[in-house]
Amino acid sequence: MNLDYSLLTPEFMLAGLAVLVVGIDLFLGERLRRDYIPYLSAAGLAVILGVSLAWTNKESNFAGLIQIDNFTTFFRVFFIGVTFFVTLASAHFVRGRLRHAGEYYALLILSTIGAIYMAAARELLTAYISLELLSFSLYILVSFAKFDPKSNEGGLKYMLLGAFASAMLLYGISFIYGVAGSTTYSEIAAAVAGSTNDFDFALLMGLVLILAGLGFKVAAVPFHMWAPDAYEGAPLPITAYLSATSKAAGFALLLRLFAGAFLPVLDDWQWMVTALSAVTMTVGNVIAIQQHNIKRLLAYSSIGQVGFMLMGIAALSDVTASALVLHMTGYAVTNLAAFVAVIAYYNLSGKDEIADYRGLAERAPFLAAGLTVALFSLAGLPIFAGFLTKFILFQAAAEEGFLWLSALAVVNSVISLYYYLNVIKQMYMVEPEEMTRFRVPLTVTGSLAVLVAGVFFIGVYPGPLFEIADNVTRFLFL
Repeated sequence: MNLDYSLLTPEFMLAGLAVLVVGIDLFLGERLRRDYIPYLSAAGLAVILGVSLAWTNKESNFAGLIQIDNFTTFFRVFFIGVTFFVTLASAHFVRGRLRHAGEYYALLILSTIGAIYMAAARELLTAYISLELLSFSLYILVSFAKFDPKSNEGGLKYMLLGAFASAMLLYGISFIYGVAGSTTYSEIAAAVAGSTNDFDFALLMGLVLILAGLGFKVAAVPFHMWAPDAYEGAPLPITAYLSATSKAAGFALLLRLFAGAFLPVLDDWQWMVTALSAVTMTVGNVIAIQQHNIKRLLAYSSIGQVGFMLMGIAALSDVTASALVLHMTGYAVTNLAAFVAVIAYYNLSGKDEIADYRGLAERAPFLAAGLTVALFSLAGLPIFAGFLTKFILFQAAAEEGFLWLSALAVVNSVISLYYYLNVIKQMYMVEPEEMTRFRVPLTVTGSLAVLVAGVFFIGVYPGPLFEIADNVTRFLFL
């Protein structure tokens, strides 16, 4: 058993940063806390991100529970990067609307550790504990605006339904343990690779319950009902965090689990994931058309995106896995760009209805342009990240025999264009209520510029990122 704790150095550094943030919060005055803690947190995250890039060993694991390979390193950088941008986007929001800034940023950082270990786990109970670390942090963060009834309602619904989903997941793990006699991915794969006639029902029940539990975490239909209320009620930066980190962590876990443990029984679960994918993308995009609140629209949009991502699990192979990682990365960059613009506008106006965006191009041209780029990318239009990543994912699924599912995904992408264009119409074709220009903070402008550049870079020159995605997913199928 390898107990080399140096393998977990980035996570120790994250935990230390969380403790440091809380400690500083205890001794600084209220104004200093709100002014300096977000930038201290962001600086610490940037340092840890740099350390994570160099902290990889392709052959190492910790105690047989945590795998340290390129897949883990990629998601370390991914999750820390998302938290970095959410932290910067939170600075002005927290200063004006929330109390206890230290606890807020510490919880963000701690949740990042849970997300990383979900991607790194090679054993079911370790994955479950990591998921709960992420989930409990998010339950608190969703309801962090404790004087806002919508935040309280969203947090309560998320917590109650999350507890139910966690129970289902744990019950499913107990079935798999009964079938395989182990909770380690490699030993589960070895146990189910032979004849499963003696435990067909137990295996099926375990797979159903695990899919239901993880389906809740990624907001797949019909386990999605918490998402719109949680997205609408949560502080806006946490909505952004939910849409990026929560979903990516769930899919990172699904990829390593299904490629490492359940690939030998592909026929037993493939049809379930295929059905979830088709229903999720259709329901998410159709219901999004009816939304008038920007946060609820992005919630249902993200549900539709989950349907696309589930295609990569349904048609699981080394090719679709790399296509899924590529799409997740493009989606995260795009969604963060959209939310940085939405957060900035909310900070300036206090409004989050789609109709309130009328004339934004006149009052804050760069915010309107950044949000437009993000929405076009989410819709999958050419030269933006969403087009290339969707094209590669849909093509990979079609080549694995899921041509009908890829066709359905294309139809749903066209549907999504309608409600994204409705937001753009408000910004560019409707007169504003007043002509006063907004003054956008420099940190917000800089963050949005970097993210928009990322959207164009991935859309025009995806080669380097695709090569990285192909390299990190190769370890799942060895």
